[in-house]
Amino acid sequence: MGFLDNILALFGGGNDPAAAKKKRMQQLTKELGQNKYNKFYHAKAGELEPAFAKFFFDIYKVISPTQVFLQNALKSAQLKQITVDTFLDKELLELQDKLSAAAISERAGTMPVKELSGMIKRELSNYIAAFDSARVNSIDNCYNAIIALVNFVSFDFFYLLKKFDPALTERAFNYQPKFQTVKGTDLIEAIKDFLEFSASVEVERDWKAALGVLKTYKEGMDVVNIDHWSKLLRVLKDVSRTRIMELIVRHISSDFLWLSVPRFPDERMTDVVLEAKKTEIEGAINKIEHDKRSAQIEQLAKTIFGSASVDRLANYIDKSNEQFYKKNFEGYTKTAAMNYLKAYLLDFFKKEIRELCDLLLVRGQWSNIALSQSMSNAYHEVMGLSDQLTVFDDALSERGEHGSRLRQALLKVDRDKGQNKYIKSILNGVNNNAQRLINTASANLITIGRNFKGLLEDMQKKPAELIMNWRELETAADFDLPLAQRMTQDYKRMFFFVQLLQFFTAPVEKEEPPINTGKGA
Repeated sequence: MGFLDNILALFGGGNDPAAAKKKRMQQLTKELGQNKYNKFYHAKAGELEPAFAKFFFDIYKVISPTQVFLQNALKSAQLKQITVDTFLDKELLELQDKLSAAAISERAGTMPVKELSGMIKRELSNYIAAFDSARVNSIDNCYNAIIALVNFVSFDFFYLLKKFDPALTERAFNYQPKFQTVKGTDLIEAIKDFLEFSASVEVERDWKAALGVLKTYKEGMDVVNIDHWSKLLRVLKDVSRTRIMELIVRHISSDFLWLSVPRFPDERMTDVVLEAKKTEIEGAINKIEHDKRSAQIEQLAKTIFGSASVDRLANYIDKSNEQFYKKNFEGYTKTAAMNYLKAYLLDFFKKEIRELCDLLLVRGQWSNIALSQSMSNAYHEVMGLSDQLTVFDDALSERGEHGSRLRQALLKVDRDKGQNKYIKSILNGVNNNAQRLINTASANLITIGRNFKGLLEDMQKKPAELIMNWRELETAADFDLPLAQRMTQDYKRMFFFVQLLQFFTAPVEKEEPPINTGKGA
């Protein structure tokens, strides 16, 4: 009976709804009796028959091992990748292997990072271009068949069967069940669920490809017997064609217009895998760049200070970040550069560079005062940084302006979420100040370094062009080394230190206006 017939039948009883319902129930009972699978349901008693249970038991025997094999399968990234790999040719598989994180890391040892990055981008572009609409549809259709299979076997067949035979034990197929009739109302929801999941395991799907993928996923083990599965699909299609399950639900519920809403999977899985591949490659390149940067920083720091780790500040150090990390704050982000800067100023600049600059700027007879002024200004800027660093660091002590506010806010943040933004605002300001000091030091040391280089070249010229009294300065220099040697040594160390600072120079981030919590923070 069609949809229109159902509507007409509902209103066929004139103004008597009860009569109309009775007539429709009679028609539905008749329809059930004439159905090919009428032994599934005793309409007059409203009971599901043993034949109904046997139908589900036969399915259960086929898919029971599959239930075990495919637990959590849909959470597996490996299963998705195997599905993709099934539809790739040898050339694409080889290209995919070249784009793995391990392969990229290995290739990083044979070429510069910039060159490798460009090559990887081109290879990735070629790889993605190979996924045309036909290939993508084949992959996604295969994976959706797997989803349909997993959803189908996840139906609780055992729960349903146990209603017909309480003595039944799970996956005990040597036992001969003794199925009894069950009230239809007890299993109406289970039947609805079964209809949702069974509709998507269509005979027309490419089950050979899907089961091949699952076999690879399970390392060569068939998750279901292909012949039994094919036979089961034909039975399901036949049962579905008769609409016996829908008719049973309508009769039990007296809802003559009820229709099942099938659950057809439609996941665009290929997009997910390709995005994961892009992320993997990005992460591999970033790691290589980070590792290279870290190695270069470590080497430069060891050359300058004899150690890669240098702590010369009391408060703006990595150890202080533990309190922030516990509360999920970024903390002090410029600690390495700031401690390198403090160490350089204390260990070298305030003694060795100061001695040289005092000699060159005070006693040197410059041919052009403007040239010496540039170096003098840069020198005094850097000299002033040492005191600024001390003030900066002291402000972060427990009694300092920023340190005390941060400490109090951290104590309150768990119970007062308003402190969260307040802490971030203070940290942002502190880190921005640190960045300004780093940038200032770098710019002025570059100026001093260029002047040193020019002066070293000037010493070799006959006659000199920048300083007219080199011989007098060499005599006046009270150093362990000759003046040229001393300048060369300090210039090299400054050159290395400027290289080190270049890893940390960056634009200062935009600052938000200071936040006043109004709570004494």
